[in-house]
Amino acid sequence: MQAPKIKVCGLANKSQIHELIQMEIDFLGFIFYPKSPRYVLNQLTLQEISAINFPTKVGVFVNEELEKLIQIATKAGLSWVQLHGDEDLEYIQKLKENASFLRIIKVFRISEDPQDLAQKIKRVEDEVDYFLFDTDSKAFGGTGKTFDWHILNHLELKKPFFLSGGISLENMKNLSQVSQPIFALDINSKFENRPGDKNLKLIQDFKNNIKNIFK
Repeated sequence: MQAPKIKVCGLANKSQIHELIQMEIDFLGFIFYPKSPRYVLNQLTLQEISAINFPTKVGVFVNEELEKLIQIATKAGLSWVQLHGDEDLEYIQKLKENASFLRIIKVFRISEDPQDLAQKIKRVEDEVDYFLFDTDSKAFGGTGKTFDWHILNHLELKKPFFLSGGISLENMKNLSQVSQPIFALDINSKFENRPGDKNLKLIQDFKNNIKNIFK
């Protein structure tokens, strides 16, 4: 089985970003949600993000106004957006119509039974490019907690998916329990010294070890 790609989310430090590029991380995630402790515009400008020469920069948005999202994505040079809020089918369709240059990842927060989840997925699956499955919480954004990954084995998925939610060096061995092919792993809080300050050694260890799990 092919090893999943790796996305490091919640980035805000330019030197760390460039080290991750040298490390050949697959996706760089920038959070554009002002209530997040990893809100990137507290540390970097849109121009600085745009100057990062990397093809898979992902902007994470939560219920953002459509025009503002497109404006930010354009100015920051994003090619991917991750919709982490309650964005519905109409919102996603308008985003596709007005920003066809963007690939769309739709987040599903896991708290319900697979049947309810399957219905939510079915409503938008033809309009998005990727899914992302994360642990549910009252607040939007990363929780650092895992959900029961076995739930994914009961879903029929038409699109590739990112897996998020408390993935760490300690629990990564359990990823082999997911029978669906995982497109990418989204890591964040378990690989930080503090919010936005990544522990590059832990990330390198994760990258080295993941290939052994998915042999």
